[in-house]
Amino acid sequence: MAFKKQDTTTLFQRGDKVEVASQEWGYIGSYYTAKIVCSIGHSHYRVRFKNLVNDDKSDLLEEIVMASEIRPMPPRHKTLLPENICLYDIVDVFDKDGWWVGFVSGRDEQSYYAYFPTTGDNVAYPLQLLRFHQEWNMGNWISSN
Repeated sequence: MAFKKQDTTTLFQRGDKVEVASQEWGYIGSYYTAKIVCSIGHSHYRVRFKNLVNDDKSDLLEEIVMASEIRPMPPRHKTLLPENICLYDIVDVFDKDGWWVGFVSGRDEQSYYAYFPTTGDNVAYPLQLLRFHQEWNMGNWISSN
């Protein structure tokens, strides 16, 4: 699964909640919740992450990121119920402070198993850490399921 650059025609305002795609090796394909602090020219934004802290852990991490790495917060699906989740559905899983794309690979009484093609890991998660995967494309959200 390759990283897809986001549509850069969306203009974000200070305080907007967004998701930022990681460009770091080992984290590519993951998204992290942040707020827009300010715009920097036409192609960059300063963001403040919700769950990531700076190196000395004294404050939330702020970074300057390219507009193509930012997307709006995806809308919530009301249909994420056990009976609506099927084997091989594409989902986002909240882990390590961000959202990771994976495939539903199995289920037991307590958990859903997600397979992550970028790492080859197959990990169990409770339902509340999953959401249906959606892509931001040309200003619209497209559901994968």
